Amino acid sequence: MKPLYVLIIAFFVTLFARKKSAGQFDFHHAGRVSMSIMLVFTAVGHFAFPAGMAMMLPEVIPFKSEIIFLTGLLELAAAFTLFIPSKRIAVGWLLIAFFIMVFPANIYAALRQVDYQSASFNGPGINYLWVRIPLQILFIAWVYFFVVYPARILKVNGSERRRKKIVI
Repeated sequence: MKPLYVLIIAFFVTLFARKKSAGQFDFHHAGRVSMSIMLVFTAVGHFAFPAGMAMMLPEVIPFKSEIIFLTGLLELAAAFTLFIPSKRIAVGWLLIAFFIMVFPANIYAALRQVDYQSASFNGPGINYLWVRIPLQILFIAWVYFFVVYPARILKVNGSERRRKKIVI
């Protein structure tokens, strides 16, 4: 749930800061910034709690620590690449694929009651999936709506005039 709080708070702070500085709301900008902040937040977890994060991966997967480290780096890279306009569509689709690919680890961790912060098996268990499934869907939809969709409109139309119709 912490990533959701980070995402929502960062969204509204950015949205209103943009309104104050630029005189208009820019929902897509706020969505990208907040996703970037959330990705940095979750990436920190990969480095702060590597043992617990490794417990989220099934026994048959080798190099767990390395995978956790690399996925943390991927999240950081994606967070910063969201600010490069020419890379937004690609990074958006890669983030959507990433969120789909890591979801089985979340299911596995819930079934095994992994608490990644304490590196124990005292986590919330299967009830956590009632929150995590909609949350994962939200992350995927968020990336599509705030990253992929507006970048595709700009790329197809190629004019700043269309962009102004998106910005409210």
